[in-house]
Amino acid sequence: MEFPFSLTEEQILSLIVVGTLAVVAIVGVNALAPKAGVAAPLVLVAVGVVVSFVPAVPEIEFEPEWILAGILPPLLYSAAVGLPTMDFRRDFTAISGLSVVLVLLSTALLGYLFTWLIPGIPLAAGFALGAIVSPTDAVATSIVKRLGASPRVVTLLEGESLLNDASALVLLRSAIAGIGIAVATGESATRVSLWSVAGDFVFAVVVAVLVGFLVGFLGLFVRRRLANPALSTAVSFVVPFLAYLPSEELGASGLVAVVTAGLVTGNGAAKYLRPQHRLAEESNWRTVELLLEGTVFLLMGLELFALVTDVQEAHGSLWRAVGIAALAAVVILVVRSAYVATLLRSLARRARRGESMRGVIAGMQEKLDARFAADGTPVTPATPPPARPAPGTPERRGAEMVAKAPPERVGRLRSSLRRRAADIDYLTAERLGWREGTLLVWAGGRGVVTLAAAQTLPLDTPQRSFLVLVAFGVAAGTLVVQGGTLPWVVRRLGLSGGSTRADEDRGAVRAELDGAAVAVIDAPDLRRADGTTYDGAVVARVRRDVVRELENRDTDAATSADLFAQYKELRLRAIAAQRVALLDARTSGAYSSQALRHALDLLDAEQIDLELRRGPYVPGDDD
Repeated sequence: MEFPFSLTEEQILSLIVVGTLAVVAIVGVNALAPKAGVAAPLVLVAVGVVVSFVPAVPEIEFEPEWILAGILPPLLYSAAVGLPTMDFRRDFTAISGLSVVLVLLSTALLGYLFTWLIPGIPLAAGFALGAIVSPTDAVATSIVKRLGASPRVVTLLEGESLLNDASALVLLRSAIAGIGIAVATGESATRVSLWSVAGDFVFAVVVAVLVGFLVGFLGLFVRRRLANPALSTAVSFVVPFLAYLPSEELGASGLVAVVTAGLVTGNGAAKYLRPQHRLAEESNWRTVELLLEGTVFLLMGLELFALVTDVQEAHGSLWRAVGIAALAAVVILVVRSAYVATLLRSLARRARRGESMRGVIAGMQEKLDARFAADGTPVTPATPPPARPAPGTPERRGAEMVAKAPPERVGRLRSSLRRRAADIDYLTAERLGWREGTLLVWAGGRGVVTLAAAQTLPLDTPQRSFLVLVAFGVAAGTLVVQGGTLPWVVRRLGLSGGSTRADEDRGAVRAELDGAAVAVIDAPDLRRADGTTYDGAVVARVRRDVVRELENRDTDAATSADLFAQYKELRLRAIAAQRVALLDARTSGAYSSQALRHALDLLDAEQIDLELRRGPYVPGDDD
């Protein structure tokens, strides 16, 4: 097989040197920037800008496909895997609005603004530039998360940054088609219809979601059958590309497919993957994220010199581009502020409706408990039924639903009611006020996608270099101004304290999981896999470990190999029961995602510790 390109030995060595220096810069900046109280991406952009103006450094111009197809898929996949699917489901409507509706509004308004401010460009080019600067960047989200802001705000920002890239790129694709028509016909107006854009968007999303679900499930299917954590992690590295490439070939959104595959993987990992696999994957993907993000921001700064040179040659001055970029950033803030204000009012109404349904749900749960036992079997009520609610009321509809519920659906109905009640508790406890709204607005900076998407403008686009520099100005300006001041804004708003609900839920989650394990240990029909009984001392010790009556592990020096094997077997069964209870709790949504994640990490650590011990215990095995 012959490649369409070849590199000399000197070129290979140069690439190795450049790559090494880039890794050193990324690691050094990420190590030192937190100590200086500055976000690492900002420093990397600054380093790239300084290096780009060194005379010995050649002009840097990278192919946008390296970003769109090579870097963005793994970054979005990794972020989607770590996104709590429970919280994503609860705020899916709000996230969809930020990712689709806000992008549409921003693209339209900015499109007309750019067409008015930049004479000589067709309307389609204005819309293209509007779509380029519309999506937010995940860097601001990472800063907000690190500062301990509300988990709900973090979820909204993460969800928005994952999905709005796809919305913007679909709009950009349609606008580029309009640019081609305008250039060919010499007309400034665009002939791209709204219905064609809407059709392209729906097709791109639906097909991408289907592909993403398929790839995500196939990835879990394969990885659960691999015993080696390294092999499982290696498979995870190709999953985002297996989702992205087919979707793009089908004309759909590869980024939506990647996000969907990540959400499916993140939701199913606790159930299907071994703890060692999840821990290895998390550790390796953190390294990948660090290097890829750092590379992008370095490139962002390095490309500045070439952009400045092109614009100076074509227009003579940079101030016009800087002014337009600054005005566009202000318009983005105004539009985002108006939309977020509307969103907060909508979320407040939703919370009030939920509170009004709390009594109805509680009544339905009481009626179910009166009619059916815990296992779903009907029971004879000890007291006469209460009076029926008035016709047409929510209480009456709820009572009729319970009355018509067949025994085989009782379990699902109970789970649904419990989840609905938990959703109401979440929306009530995690209310979003003006402070959270201010943070949502200010954290909407632009970055990687804006820079990469700008490079996809056709070479025959009128004033292409000027448009790219405007996009760069918006991305760099919002990254520096908004990203650089985010820590100060969070502190001034008093939002750096984190969530008290997670702390309150941790004890409750642990108690529920311990209860599930104790139920297994205290079962009257408890038997080993071969049908024999467990040694009483083993049962007592496992029970002691589960309920945390003893924090320190008893020494196993005097334990025989047989007793240790029993202990290990039973302890693993107890952990398996705890994990099932944890998954049920996650499905119901009764506890915060932070508390559930903390409990899962503890279970994983306990299982890994136990599986690594070969027994009998030798002092030093646990070091």
